[in-house]
Amino acid sequence: MPPPLLLRAGRAWGRARLPGLGRAAGHPRRRSSTFDVVVVGGGIVGLASARELVLRHPSLTFSVLEKEKELACHQSGHNSGVIHSGIYYTPGSLKAKLCVQGAALCYEYCDRKGIPYKQCGKLIVAVEQEEIPRLRALYERGLLNNVRDLKLISAKEIQAKEPFCRGVMALDSPHTGIVNYRQVALSYAEDFQEVGGAVLTDFEVTDMEMAKESPSESEDGMKYPVIVRNSKGEEIRCQHIVTCAGLYSDRLSEISGCSHEPRIVPFRGDYLVLKPEKCYMVKGNIYPVPDPRFPFLGVHFTPRMDGNVWLGPNAVLAFKREGYKLYDFSARDFIDAVVYSGLWKLVFRNISYGMSEMYRACFLSAQVKQLQKFIPEVTISDILRGPAGVRAQALDRDGNLVDDFVFDGGTGDIGSRVLHVRNAPSPAATSSLAIAKMIADEAERRFGL
Repeated sequence: MPPPLLLRAGRAWGRARLPGLGRAAGHPRRRSSTFDVVVVGGGIVGLASARELVLRHPSLTFSVLEKEKELACHQSGHNSGVIHSGIYYTPGSLKAKLCVQGAALCYEYCDRKGIPYKQCGKLIVAVEQEEIPRLRALYERGLLNNVRDLKLISAKEIQAKEPFCRGVMALDSPHTGIVNYRQVALSYAEDFQEVGGAVLTDFEVTDMEMAKESPSESEDGMKYPVIVRNSKGEEIRCQHIVTCAGLYSDRLSEISGCSHEPRIVPFRGDYLVLKPEKCYMVKGNIYPVPDPRFPFLGVHFTPRMDGNVWLGPNAVLAFKREGYKLYDFSARDFIDAVVYSGLWKLVFRNISYGMSEMYRACFLSAQVKQLQKFIPEVTISDILRGPAGVRAQALDRDGNLVDDFVFDGGTGDIGSRVLHVRNAPSPAATSSLAIAKMIADEAERRFGL
């Protein structure tokens, strides 16, 4: 453990560097510092994991490194805000267990911290008779996953819950909710700092290496043998690293000398929004029955904490990993995606679906036609183009969407000191506190904390 003076400085620095939470900013950053464990990635999973680790090990020093000037700017701040209940996932799978556990922990945490949420429920609606067997199978799956109070309801009961929605049968999940996940993530960051964690924003990690000698004037010798540098040439030293880097998880893995697979291929999801005067048509979440032939869920109606209603999203290849606009482009991100054989195998297996998604992305009328299957009263004059998110989709070389968690380390001195969270799939935000426990368990096992 570093001397008390260094620990106090680390705490003050961490508080000063956290934007958006009413902390004072502008303290000069020291050129280097030392920590026992560094978490790279200031999104909801990284912050939840850092929080869990520091709560378990308050005698160790921890830091979160985030490349942006603010926390939770990307997937954590560009999602639908749904607290999922765990219906969709294979019974007994890690995703199913973590989602059910994570949803309960999320509600409990929000209650304890006074973070507003709405348990507005969700209907998964069959609009055609041939969807009913799939809906019944979903119901059975949800029961096996211990999702509370699920029930199948009739067309008349659908309209009692959602007066403007039409369907032949629906699966009612009353404990599905909505929340502002960026607010949740920032609360995790406050918890982390209150027990001594340091948050370093505007710190884009570009290099990791083993130190060849002790830092000058250090009394710790080689206690902190890993050097982490950023794009400005600043550095910190640590004993161990946990990366939760989302859209950049594969690149950080390569920086540390670990495997470059699975690769991250970014998919942008564009939302529409109902005009404010039309939001009365939607009370809770309205989802389609998923079609197992296609890789993504399909368009849905999502109420928001601010009173808006989002419609969508679609799913199209993004030409930039953080490209939230149609014309955002990064040559490196684009080339990385299109030269990867796994992407082409995925495309060729889903060519008709992909073309349909691209068509709907360009023409609002095509998206409205999908929405009208559920709420016929929605017209093109009722909607506006809304925000977008980019999903960090992990893809293997055979073109399969990686649907489970992937942890990775490596060989050699650095590899044994790094835990990469390569894939934390949806519903990662819902499951963040449960995922954090799993990541902390894995870090303890690998690092002997």
